[in-house]
Amino acid sequence: METRVKPIQVEIWSDLVCPFCYIGKRHFEAALAGFAERGRVQVTWKSFQLDPSPERDPSKSIYDLLAEKYGHDVAWARTVSNQTSAMAMAAGLSFDFDRVVPANTFQAHRLAHFAATKGLGSAAEERMMAAYFTEGRNIGDPATLLKLAAAIGLDADEASTVIEGDAFAAEVRRDEDEARTVGVNGVPFFLIEKEIPIHGAQPPEVILQALQAVAAEQPR
Repeated sequence: METRVKPIQVEIWSDLVCPFCYIGKRHFEAALAGFAERGRVQVTWKSFQLDPSPERDPSKSIYDLLAEKYGHDVAWARTVSNQTSAMAMAAGLSFDFDRVVPANTFQAHRLAHFAATKGLGSAAEERMMAAYFTEGRNIGDPATLLKLAAAIGLDADEASTVIEGDAFAAEVRRDEDEARTVGVNGVPFFLIEKEIPIHGAQPPEVILQALQAVAAEQPR
């Protein structure tokens, strides 16, 4: 009789406009690449909104918004953004904050949930983060989301129905409620087997050690 290998469940709360979430994604991927039992890992992406306010002032840049949020001037915001870009580059990413279009991510999270039902959850996270941080695209815009959906292989008609309606809104809210329950107050937040939390964009070796510890303790 064939013995099934027990999967290792990893839940990742992130926001699509969170730079450290994108960096954390790369660190997680690097950890997986060095994990001998990476085939056992099953990833579930969870929605989290750093700023759930529905409206964005198109006249304000990401630097303006950061300065307002943290009570500093725009020069400070640019410096911090440059530092974050350097961290991203070290992880193999290219950020262009000058082109970033601030956006509410609720609709994009709905689309990501739909993509997950087609086995394309990670692809959706990657494509929308790249669109936001590198390409300067507005991921709060329905037309942009439809193009991104096509780029990852989603059916155009199905994606359009999701984007134009309210499908998967409950799933996004459920993720946000669950985040509060498990104590998520910032992202990225990794939860391995519902018992080992990893806060923030930790180095790949930290994530790898956690995965190895779980694999050593679990029966195959």
